[in-house]
Amino acid sequence: MKQAMYALGRLKVGAMNKTEAAYDQHLAGLQHAGQILWRRFEGLKLRLADNTFYTPDFAVMNAEGVIECHEVKGYWQDDARAKIKIAADQYPFRFIAIKARTKKSGGGWEVEAF
Repeated sequence: MKQAMYALGRLKVGAMNKTEAAYDQHLAGLQHAGQILWRRFEGLKLRLADNTFYTPDFAVMNAEGVIECHEVKGYWQDDARAKIKIAADQYPFRFIAIKARTKKSGGGWEVEAF
């Protein structure tokens, strides 16, 4: 069986891909409605171990004042899933993975909490 290959296509630090930009617009709507108080793209950098860091896509403060780390993914690689799980064990933030649903599936966002 042939393994699927995925292009990594790295963007500059601080640059959003199309999925992240769409999610940022979703967060902007939630902020306007008062459901979140604050958001920042790549606003936190968390140390997991020596020379190992995790930067969530979005740092978000919800309406109750709880800090959440939102990771927006089109496809999960094993190292990314491991990092978010390690971060969730080490830090007192709520960690949430966001995946865009296809239009065929009704659109919107799938949410997974860690």
